[in-house]
Amino acid sequence: MTTHQPLVEAVPETPVRRTAGVRAVPLLAGAGFVVFWSCGFIGARWGTEYTSAFDLLAWRYLVAGSLAAAVLLKRRPRVTRRDLVTQVAMAFLTQCVYLGLIFTGIDHGVGAGVTALIGSLQPILIATVAGPLLGEHVSRRQWIGLLLGVAGVGLVVADDLGAGHGAALLFLLPLGGLLGLVAGTCLERHRKPATNLLDALCLQSLVSGVFFLAVTTGTGQMTVPHEPGFYGAVLWLVVLATGGGWGLYLVNLRLSGATRISSLLYLVPPTTMVFAFLLFGETIGPLAFGGMLVCALAVLLIRWKDRLQRQRAAT
Repeated sequence: MTTHQPLVEAVPETPVRRTAGVRAVPLLAGAGFVVFWSCGFIGARWGTEYTSAFDLLAWRYLVAGSLAAAVLLKRRPRVTRRDLVTQVAMAFLTQCVYLGLIFTGIDHGVGAGVTALIGSLQPILIATVAGPLLGEHVSRRQWIGLLLGVAGVGLVVADDLGAGHGAALLFLLPLGGLLGLVAGTCLERHRKPATNLLDALCLQSLVSGVFFLAVTTGTGQMTVPHEPGFYGAVLWLVVLATGGGWGLYLVNLRLSGATRISSLLYLVPPTTMVFAFLLFGETIGPLAFGGMLVCALAVLLIRWKDRLQRQRAAT
């Protein structure tokens, strides 16, 4: 924007419209990410009614990986060895570890909304390493927002435990998955691969497909469910969660810094809880509702400084 400042003075209308359009891209990408990322938790809740978590993930990535292989054969992208290693490592951390533990937690009774809330702790962990590792400055206001987000998550988890929806140790499963997502996010921001976003998504889906099929068949968990609802859940996960959720995750990760994209995860739990209530009857207690409001305030605080900076840059 700053490189075109003289043009703004000479022809004021055209750059203003272009600036507004540029601002809309991260907004739309962020909103789409929140909705589609929430669909992943709903798909896990839906699919694990029919089979185990790893069986569901094996079928999901059997479809997604096959589509990815077809796309890669068609495109024949040139990927450096360094970027290939990065994509393989990211697939293992952000999909194999993260999704494997998240889906297992949901399979064992952890609510979809609560699982999403545990995942929304990512910003505070990202911010802890963002400065020294990624060179992304975290302001005092953003720190306050991050801590508020943790408090909001704590309220919702407390509500779920108080309602007797699961043992406390089960929450270690989505927490372990969260650590995988944090590690993968930091790896991507640190190595900054030049791989095209579509190729990156396809490579990661292909690697994840090999992993989940190998683990599931090797442990005897692979089945062929006969219920049509199971394949509906698989299709839901492939189209909405893999294509929409992970695709927009990579888009947002490159449009924004790791801290800013991670802050959007605070909006995933309330979205997931609304979906879970409408589709599965999962209730939202008073503590959980209060926690969602706190999380919404946290997002505003985290992203407010960036909004002000963009406004100053446009003037």
